[in-house]
Amino acid sequence: MPTSLRVGRWATFVFFGLNGFVMGMWVVHIPVIESRVGIGHAVLGWLLLLLGAGAFAGMRLAGPLADRFGPRVAVPAGAALCSAALVLPGLATGPWTLGGALLALGFGNGCLDVAMNAHAVHVERGYRRPIMSAFHAVFSIGGALAALVGARTLGWGWSPAATLGAVGAIGLATGLLTAPALLRTERSDGDRAATATTGRRTRIPARIRALAALALMLMLCEGVANDWSTLHLRDALDAPAATAAIAYGAFATAMTVGRLLTDRVAGRFGAVAVLRYGAATAAVGLAAAALSPWIPLALVGWAVFGIGLSGCIPQLFSAAGHADPEAAATNVSRVAGLGYLGMLAGPAVIGPLTHLAPLAVVLLLPVALCALAAAAAGILRQGPHVASGSAAAGAEPARQP
Repeated sequence: MPTSLRVGRWATFVFFGLNGFVMGMWVVHIPVIESRVGIGHAVLGWLLLLLGAGAFAGMRLAGPLADRFGPRVAVPAGAALCSAALVLPGLATGPWTLGGALLALGFGNGCLDVAMNAHAVHVERGYRRPIMSAFHAVFSIGGALAALVGARTLGWGWSPAATLGAVGAIGLATGLLTAPALLRTERSDGDRAATATTGRRTRIPARIRALAALALMLMLCEGVANDWSTLHLRDALDAPAATAAIAYGAFATAMTVGRLLTDRVAGRFGAVAVLRYGAATAAVGLAAAALSPWIPLALVGWAVFGIGLSGCIPQLFSAAGHADPEAAATNVSRVAGLGYLGMLAGPAVIGPLTHLAPLAVVLLLPVALCALAAAAAGILRQGPHVASGSAAAGAEPARQP
């Protein structure tokens, strides 16, 4: 295996970890910044939509640009935008300036997200085996590290501007130093012209639309865990606050561990099996959590939900990137963009429904979405643009007929 490919893989790990760390540092500082700016939870909720809107715009723009100029340009550029924008929320003095800061941070995050996932597809194609889930696991580890570092700097009394500015500077330096290790994609003028044409197309391939729909459903389910797992234990089971917080911790830990293990499972059984049985496992876990009258069983259910979901989204991103090598980033941006909207839609969908039915009953909606995703897992089977025999491309293993 070429040394450049191994080095490129480690560089991809660095950018995934950096993205998780940068965005995790923002999350850790949300309460402090909210208090400093002088806004309530309701206003913050609306402003967070700007973070999502910026991310969606960044994803849609970065996809075609990454295909046109290559990952060596797109990935460090996205890292620079995301890192530089991190300091802006720490400098905000009111809701308007905070809204603008979140729009810029979301845009940088969206650009980096698509560019690094597209580069991960290139690395995975070189390895000819599944490696995508491990990258996503490192993103989660970066977020966990941010929680530890942020808690320490807040304990020292550092201001948000100082902390976020320092992290942003570290991010800029890391991206600059790591950029030369990224893979160089050699392409002909004809390939570049084809990519430019693809980027201008308004008709999206049916398979990409299907992958994007699955991403929307599954990331909505992930968003439900982020926003409602703790509230479910507290409101439905009357758990103490400290115990209720374990629900999200169980989900997030299981998600990270699952992603560290998924690549081996995908290499042995294929991406279709990962999505089918993973989404089915997630449905069983969330149903158990939602319907359980006992706190311990509910905690186990949330953990099983995380294990089941852990490998699903990386398979969708990988399949989108491999569907057409000349439009890998564009297709990843389509799938990731709609999936991100699904994650944002979680609170908007679940919240109003809790006025009509108990939260435990409303949680059966994401259970149904997971079951639907499991039934539709066959969409991951090898497409016409993928090299034959590559399990990384979403095909079943070569040993299967």
